[in-house]
Amino acid sequence: MQSIRRTYQLGILAAVMLATGCMMFARPPKDLDYSRTRLSAAGAYRATIRPQGDTIPQGKLHRWVLHLEAPNGTPIDGCQITVDGGMPQHGHGLPTKPKVTRDLGNGDHLVDGMKFNMGGWWVVKFRIATATGSDSVVFNLKL
Repeated sequence: MQSIRRTYQLGILAAVMLATGCMMFARPPKDLDYSRTRLSAAGAYRATIRPQGDTIPQGKLHRWVLHLEAPNGTPIDGCQITVDGGMPQHGHGLPTKPKVTRDLGNGDHLVDGMKFNMGGWWVVKFRIATATGSDSVVFNLKL
């Protein structure tokens, strides 16, 4: 009876994984850009991430500084920034809800609540809104 129940449970798990398009075994694209400075999608901003201590730890809560500037190098302060992300291969988001907690000036913004609970390919997305418009930038990470 127990082996029948176990077989049934494994069958349900396999069906759910197929139905939800679980990509746990897919490989990340070969041409991923892991640079820490990126242009936003529409080219309105240049963003640089600077993790606390310059390394990105696994399993530990930490902070980042997000530096934003216009394409001409002018620092961008006084903007609205939201943070999102996750593991594309696993289909889940970040284990925390990071947010920008302080405008540090000169284009620097403090991001609190960063955490990555496992190794692999992660993406972190910043949505930036200023008086001149909105744009987003995505960073790829490999832990």
